[in-house]
Amino acid sequence: MPTTHDSAAVTAVLDSLVAAWNRHDADAYGRLFTEDATYATYVGTLYQGRQDITESHRVLFTTFLKDTLLADEVVGVRFLGPDTAVVTGRGDTYKGSRPRRLGKVQTYTLVREADGEWRIAAFQNTKRRPLTEAVSFRFAPGLVPAAGRA
Repeated sequence: MPTTHDSAAVTAVLDSLVAAWNRHDADAYGRLFTEDATYATYVGTLYQGRQDITESHRVLFTTFLKDTLLADEVVGVRFLGPDTAVVTGRGDTYKGSRPRRLGKVQTYTLVREADGEWRIAAFQNTKRRPLTEAVSFRFAPGLVPAAGRA
């Protein structure tokens, strides 16, 4: 049965992910993923495996995402068993001041590996479209998720 310690260990992985991003340390970033992890970006690119994730971020940190910081907010942690956790959250990259609203919705699947460490086995990043959401919620209020009514 997962413990409070497990919840803290899972969120610590995400804290380490943010810290690695903010240092633009592709190697540290990649080590937080399992060897066979999958990583789906908000533009639809799918990276497979720790090496692919690491190398893509090595390039991103020197090009499109140079000098960016990562903001991350955990919305919920759910354990599917003693060694598997699903984390939902919001995140975004930024320069300068942290954005008030984070523009991406993210899902992480973490597993506890044989060495006892939690690592990310799958990541999905989806860009929010607030205007599209607002219009669809206005014309079809039943589409508003229960968690989004607050």
